[in-house]
Amino acid sequence: MVKEKKSLKNSTSSRRKFFKTAAKAGAVAAATVAMPNIATAGSHATVLKMQAAWPSGANIFFEMAQDYCNMVSDMSGGSLKIDLQPVNAIVKTSEIGAAVSDGIVDMGHWVTAYWYGKNAAASLFGTGPSYGMSSQEVMGWMEYGGGRKLYEEAVSSVGYNYTGFFHMPMPAQPFGWFKKNVTKVSDVKGMKYRTVGLATNVLTAMGMVVRQLPGGEIQPAMKTGLIDAAEFNNPTSDSQFGMQDVSKHYHLGSFHQSQEMFEIPMNTKRLKSLSPAHQAILKNAAYAANTDNYFKALVRYSDSLADLMNTHKVNVYQTSDAILAEQLKGWDKIVGEFSAKDAFFKKVIDSQKAYAKKVMKYLLMNQPNYKLAYENEFGPIGKVKI
Repeated sequence: MVKEKKSLKNSTSSRRKFFKTAAKAGAVAAATVAMPNIATAGSHATVLKMQAAWPSGANIFFEMAQDYCNMVSDMSGGSLKIDLQPVNAIVKTSEIGAAVSDGIVDMGHWVTAYWYGKNAAASLFGTGPSYGMSSQEVMGWMEYGGGRKLYEEAVSSVGYNYTGFFHMPMPAQPFGWFKKNVTKVSDVKGMKYRTVGLATNVLTAMGMVVRQLPGGEIQPAMKTGLIDAAEFNNPTSDSQFGMQDVSKHYHLGSFHQSQEMFEIPMNTKRLKSLSPAHQAILKNAAYAANTDNYFKALVRYSDSLADLMNTHKVNVYQTSDAILAEQLKGWDKIVGEFSAKDAFFKKVIDSQKAYAKKVMKYLLMNQPNYKLAYENEFGPIGKVKI
């Protein structure tokens, strides 16, 4: 009996060892089969080449372009990737639209004002008149107010062959950097000033002498006296360009470019060659980046403004109502002139006006005076230290 029990015990132990060994061998075999599949998936990722209009390194616009690329990779599980290249890596900024259309690069990252020279209406999809709209509402017009069809018509009219995605509804751009505090229209008349797009015409109508310069040339031009004043986009980008080293007078708020967003042109043929899932990811990643970039911008821009004020002793002002009113007169003049000679330009303007009249009636009447609530808590906004 004792011998039988011992024999049974030994037999059971042997079976357990067998199954454990078999299980381990099976796991190894399964892993061996699975590993090539994982490696294959990674090595067969579709890679798209994108060139941005921004330098790499400490540049928040290039960072936002990378945010979009990262989202595309994350959403696709790594099966779709974008190889992002900085300004001038492959073509000049002015050539991005043609390079995307010709397939030299698959995608670009810039703003529509950069092809304003080919069709003045391009500026209306980013740096046009406000009619009470911010960039958020202009993007709403693009997708739900008939703007996208007009945008596609504008793209086609200049010979570009691409599909555009948009992201990052930019806050209104500052009037910019001056050698002194400017409060009256007479203070800026005759002043040599840098901007781009239709804003060049608007501020020329105000009596300013406007020059279009690339971002990287703004600070040196102001330092040498080639220009007297300039704007680029926001406190973070402006400080990265070193504008605080050539001016201590920064004017926030302006109608010259009160709404703009990034344009991501993508070669249409290349887009259609992708799977429906990848096409959807490219489109919806722009929506995701749209929200994330805006949240990031509010924090980073306000941090940079605080640094400009506290570390660099920059004086910050709100642009005067007198100058803003003159800007609106400039817009009325330019829009009237362009509409009279360009039927398509007028068509876009009419569409924007119809959308703004309806949507902004609701939005502006529904929004409480947020400044009133801010000042109730913190005091007069111009005197608040951050």
